[in-house]
Amino acid sequence: MGMSGLKLLKYVLFFFNLLFWFCGCGILGFGIYLLIHNNFNLLPSLTLGNVLIIVGSIIMVVAFLGCMGSIKENKCLLMSLNNYVSESLTDSIQRYHTDNSTKAAWDSIQSFLQCCGINGTKDWAGHPPASCPSDPQVQGCYAKAKLWFHSNFLHIGIITICVCVIQVLGMSFALTLNCQIDKTSQSLGL
Repeated sequence: MGMSGLKLLKYVLFFFNLLFWFCGCGILGFGIYLLIHNNFNLLPSLTLGNVLIIVGSIIMVVAFLGCMGSIKENKCLLMSLNNYVSESLTDSIQRYHTDNSTKAAWDSIQSFLQCCGINGTKDWAGHPPASCPSDPQVQGCYAKAKLWFHSNFLHIGIITICVCVIQVLGMSFALTLNCQIDKTSQSLGL
């Protein structure tokens, strides 16, 4: 990829992270609004407002790191989630035998990518599951997944952009319909 392509990628990455940061701000603001004005309780001490504040804050922090990492071309900021992903995968391996959805997810990933564990068969205490390939030198799923994402980056990007465009169009149509309903209600005196 030439220098102009990398520069374009840098600014596209910055723009999308900035967009996610604004979305995080919106979610955070809506969470604060719900916390002040409403009381939708999911659990006794967990309200919808609290959940949205937590999610919005996480999105804002991650998007901010992405913005700064892309504009400053700082590899540490761009890859700050690597440790978090690795730790989460380690936790999920420990839940493999107790949680059916975790077991199904690991089995499908290991079968699809022909990998085993996070870094190899040594990640599984004792005997690796049947979904692991029988080769003892098989590559870990973390490296295989990163390789798969890198090799399919263009397709993933196109699909993501299409989904975003559809979402924006859907929101635009919903807002247009809302405005038309308001105008019709006002003209009818409702």
